[in-house]
Amino acid sequence: MFGKRSTTGTGAATRQTPTQAPAPNRTAAASTPSAAPAPKITEPPPVVKIVEERQATQRSDEYFITKSMIFGALIEAIDLSQLSKLDAESAREEIRDIVNEIISIKNVIMSIAEQEELLDDICNDVLGYGPLEPLLGRDDIADIMVNGAAKTFIEVSGKIQLTNVRFRDNAQLMNICQRIVSQVGRRVDDSSPICDARLADGSRVNVIAPPLALDGPTLTIRKFRKEKLTLDDLVKYSSISFAGAEVLKIIGRVRCNVLISGGTGSGKTTLLNCLTNYIDLDERIITCEDAAELQLQQPHVVRLETRPPNLEGSGAISMRDLVKNCLRMRPERIIVGEVRGPEAFDLLQAMNTGHDGSMGTLHANSPREALGRLESMITMGGFSLPSRTIRDMIVSSVDVIVQAARLRDGSRRITHVTEVLGMEGDVITTQDVIVYEILGEDANGKLIGRHRSTGLGRPKFWDRARYYGEEQRLAAALDSAEVADDRG
Repeated sequence: MFGKRSTTGTGAATRQTPTQAPAPNRTAAASTPSAAPAPKITEPPPVVKIVEERQATQRSDEYFITKSMIFGALIEAIDLSQLSKLDAESAREEIRDIVNEIISIKNVIMSIAEQEELLDDICNDVLGYGPLEPLLGRDDIADIMVNGAAKTFIEVSGKIQLTNVRFRDNAQLMNICQRIVSQVGRRVDDSSPICDARLADGSRVNVIAPPLALDGPTLTIRKFRKEKLTLDDLVKYSSISFAGAEVLKIIGRVRCNVLISGGTGSGKTTLLNCLTNYIDLDERIITCEDAAELQLQQPHVVRLETRPPNLEGSGAISMRDLVKNCLRMRPERIIVGEVRGPEAFDLLQAMNTGHDGSMGTLHANSPREALGRLESMITMGGFSLPSRTIRDMIVSSVDVIVQAARLRDGSRRITHVTEVLGMEGDVITTQDVIVYEILGEDANGKLIGRHRSTGLGRPKFWDRARYYGEEQRLAAALDSAEVADDRG
């Protein structure tokens, strides 16, 4: 991204002479054991504080001109091959020392706060993901959406906000996109302008570049929290009631086949992660994903990921290929990150042939619609089967559908826990076990509602709960029908 510099003379110094001035008489900390230690630089403020300062004042074009000038001088004065041999903290301190020298040599007039901000920005450009670094460090952000170099949006508490974060130009943004996707062996360029990837923490990344994106590269990051959420956490956030969480824990424990349905950003993957917490530690689990983002804690997990085609258009490994291969790997549970095509048929086959407790997510707005989409995906996969046969397969494979939704106030709720009962004629019959009712809204526009048990008798998976010794716990959860309103 930043070009390359060759070392001059002997030694492994990371810095060279800045232009327009004599070289300072000292070497990098990594040069020799006897080298004088670099002066200590006060660390910048915490990430959140920096972001707040950036949001308080809009950066001027002069700032980016100055940063570009100093950045260019840095590249001329540093040996990146030697810098890469240092650990992250040493490399950051080395860059800060050189940038301080350049600022002094070029007589750049800046306040201490502006200089600290500039130093942090340049370190992020060289060692991290540039302007994205402060946003990636915030745990309250769910999504980062970069629409070209000039506009970056974030989602906080279910609401989208415009930030003051911007890139030097579209070339810098494209370089950062390429850096992200190359870490997982993928590429994005004119010949392959669409790419799915992931960050080291499992955060999902999508890049669409010109010529498909007309206003410059568009980068979307679905962030994961540093601390993995549990169903107990969802109870605290009123996403589900205590009794509803108990029912979901039992569903995960007793090996029900589960589909998690919901719209984009409704929390399907988070909920899937929560349910997997209740899988026994001695079970062999195989996950299949387009971009690996599930964070299972069990010791016996095999993670599989699809592969896009190469430059010649061959070598692609689809989700269906992965699911079919799973069946040869002696799995006890198969978990598909997102069902969106003909792999639905193979997942149902697995659920129906001894792989109880398998799970997956799909896009749908209600449990009934999820069943229809499942049937449509199988039909679109080229399987010439009668509708009745497909529905029989769905009924014999899927036990429970959990519906997640993001409401108009930005909150995320589990709105239905629905079990699949059977067939009446050509219609699949279902029964709601837990539903969410909206009762109104408060003065701040936050929706007020409650989760309640439908009280329609024992669910179909009662016998399965008894087999695993969970029937008393299930009965107690279902009897807890009265749930306090969630008032924000």
